[in-house]
Amino acid sequence: MTGLTRRRALPEAKRSRPAAPRRRPEMGVVLGWLVPLLALALGLLAWEVIVQLRDTPSWFIPKPSEVGRELVTSRALIWGHTWTTLQEMLLGLALAFLLGVLLAVAIASSRLVERSVYPGLVASQAVPIIALAPILLIWFGYGMTPKVIVVVLTCFFPIVVSMVDGLRAADTDALALLRSMGASRWQIMRIVRVPTALPSLVSGTRIAAAWSVIGALVGEWVGASSGLGYLMTRSASQFQTPRLYAAVFVAAALGVTLFALVALAERVALPWRRAERRGG
Repeated sequence: MTGLTRRRALPEAKRSRPAAPRRRPEMGVVLGWLVPLLALALGLLAWEVIVQLRDTPSWFIPKPSEVGRELVTSRALIWGHTWTTLQEMLLGLALAFLLGVLLAVAIASSRLVERSVYPGLVASQAVPIIALAPILLIWFGYGMTPKVIVVVLTCFFPIVVSMVDGLRAADTDALALLRSMGASRWQIMRIVRVPTALPSLVSGTRIAAAWSVIGALVGEWVGASSGLGYLMTRSASQFQTPRLYAAVFVAAALGVTLFALVALAERVALPWRRAERRGG
């Protein structure tokens, strides 16, 4: 075979080579949900079997079936306390998001604000929230206000830090171009800095969403008349352990659900992020 014939045959051989099969995106989504659900089911089954074989009393460690039965029989009671905690979480997270974004913009826009506020913001995280909750209880009473403030204090920091980092990660060439065209600080912030910071902001909000349930429960543990944290302390003092586990399960479900909702909002508002992750 001559060189010209080989060169002609090579592309034909490449064209005749079968393409590698690609896994459908739907299959990846199914596996992404199936694997953790299967692991959860196996863990619950092992828990049920071990407790049953060791004949552990339910006041010490209840079986998952007992916790599930408690979720059904006490659903009205649990839902009432869940609704209180959910309101505290949502209101506190919304306020933390609003205040965090505004403060992050101020920090990224002014060196004076950064030097005066940012160190105190970082130092505030050294004070445990559980130590501040009794003080807020004295100031604001046993209503919803101190719980919402605790949620705000819990969720505020990751939103501010992630937003500031995102604002500072703006492309320097784009910033220089806008400045050379006479753009104002607000125009630069709106056109370049804020769009660049959105992925970081969403990441910080996901963390804050998961932490919001912690803030609400801490506030309720210190002093409350309703909420999942109040239900936990009351159930523990009365040795109603299945109800205690049921309240813990619902609280965990609230945190996971809120985290998933923020992730869903990211997929809707920032569709290019999903394409970047697939490409990576």
